[in-house]
Amino acid sequence: MTTADTAPAAAPARTPRPRVQIALQVVRTEQLSPHMVRIVAGGPELAKFEAKDATDMYVKIHFLQPGVDYAQPVDVFAVRDTMPPEHWPVTRTYTVRWLDAAAQEIAIDFVVHGEEGLAGPWAAAAAPGDSIIFSGPGGAFKPNTDADWHLFAGDESALPAIAAALESLPADARGHTYIEADTAADIQPLEKPDGVELTWVFRNGTAPDQCTVLHDAVANGPWPAGTVDAFVHGEREYMKAMRELLFKQRGLEHSQVSLSGYWAYGRTEDKFQAEKKQPIGKIL
Repeated sequence: MTTADTAPAAAPARTPRPRVQIALQVVRTEQLSPHMVRIVAGGPELAKFEAKDATDMYVKIHFLQPGVDYAQPVDVFAVRDTMPPEHWPVTRTYTVRWLDAAAQEIAIDFVVHGEEGLAGPWAAAAAPGDSIIFSGPGGAFKPNTDADWHLFAGDESALPAIAAALESLPADARGHTYIEADTAADIQPLEKPDGVELTWVFRNGTAPDQCTVLHDAVANGPWPAGTVDAFVHGEREYMKAMRELLFKQRGLEHSQVSLSGYWAYGRTEDKFQAEKKQPIGKIL
């Protein structure tokens, strides 16, 4: 029987995270490749953005439902508290490519495949003056500069985070980077230390969840001696194969690896997020 003397202490009450939205305007767009568009947004509200010390910093973009009469100025959290679910903004998660606090600008890169999805078509059609609302940021990874070498691997969804990580490395860093894209036309110039080799691999029309070029490149590529710090992100089923490679075949410790699925082929983000609590959605 539990008594007052033996009852476990109550867990401290959690302080709710502040719900802060940031409303900006599109300043300019940049076509980085046939399938990637950069949106540079800015405005006074960017002063509320509390950047994290992470190279995979991400935000939740809130897309308003067309045809819904929202009170102005729009408060996306108030909408969720006061309006029916079918009127709630649709949320999509995107990595921050870079932040220029002095210029009050932030850049977010979007993968675009025609009219597929929500965020990609929006980014492809965005024009200066369009509004963008997001909350955040989240993110935790930054390269471990005490490691002997670095491994980066991912598809286009991970490219912004990998690019930011490469730019953060010291000039004498060593390592290997593998980036999967659709075709060679999607190659982008990236800043990196000379000692970090960069390899692009291509699906050439193969479905992302069926393609093995990224896995094969990492499996068959050089594996230097010493301690590795790895950042491996991309399509969910792909990441399960990478999990087997890194932990079972290479014997890495979990502390050495940042591994997750950024998306799942054939799933909307809403379905993808819901599946994270199910066996199909588990990566680690």
